[in-house]
Amino acid sequence: MKKALSLILALVMVFALCAVSASAEGDTLILGTSADYAPFEFMYADDNGDMVYGGIDVAVAKYIAEDMGKELQIENMSFDYLLTSLAKGDYDIVIAAMESTEERQNAADFSDPYYTDVPPMILVKKDAADNYKTLADFKGKYVGAQTATTKLDIVNGIEGATPVALALVTDLVNELVYDKVDAVVLDGAVALEYAKTNPDLVVAEASSELGEAAPYCVAVAKGDPKGLLPAINSAIAKMTEENAVEQFIEDASALVDSGAAEEVSADTPEA
Repeated sequence: MKKALSLILALVMVFALCAVSASAEGDTLILGTSADYAPFEFMYADDNGDMVYGGIDVAVAKYIAEDMGKELQIENMSFDYLLTSLAKGDYDIVIAAMESTEERQNAADFSDPYYTDVPPMILVKKDAADNYKTLADFKGKYVGAQTATTKLDIVNGIEGATPVALALVTDLVNELVYDKVDAVVLDGAVALEYAKTNPDLVVAEASSELGEAAPYCVAVAKGDPKGLLPAINSAIAKMTEENAVEQFIEDASALVDSGAAEEVSADTPEA
């Protein structure tokens, strides 16, 4: 009887240790993002000179993690590989100014919206701005957009334009600055930041034809196998009630305007 009792107690201790271990593993929320998209996600030097992640989406992720009682771990990845890596289990969530499109819903599940940006815009060289009053003016022109984004879908829909898809927004803007492309389509807030910090770039008048922006959402693996969505949506509801995103926008814009923000690309993952 004593041997049986000892065996039971030993098993209880083993299961208890396993439970503690599982709980410890669950104390971290891993975010996948693409830190080349100020003011939404970028890197900057903190007071100690260490490079850290910042931006609107990073602040949203920190809020969600804190509300869930978890520590946030951030991983940088090229935008067009984010959902693939999410499906593989590399991340718990993806936040990267991402809209919940029908195509993306085949690869992931999405939270309630947490923010809707100003409408998408077309960035052009200032000295050529008068040439682009309507979308028809881009016929025969090279128009860039980030790979695997809804902005590339917009470019594909501009009649007569030749799409140029690149993985990094920084590369797209450099192509525009050095006259390798005629225009770049970006999310509105991103286009405005580039126009603000580069006097040679402006938003084209034709941008008014692009329509309204779609809301951004948090992505989780298809089927939500980790059961994260209820807690994420609860945090988003609190964040919305507190109007917290407005403060996140203000803080991110201050960093970008100060010149502290650095858009950092990530290596393409190995197959």
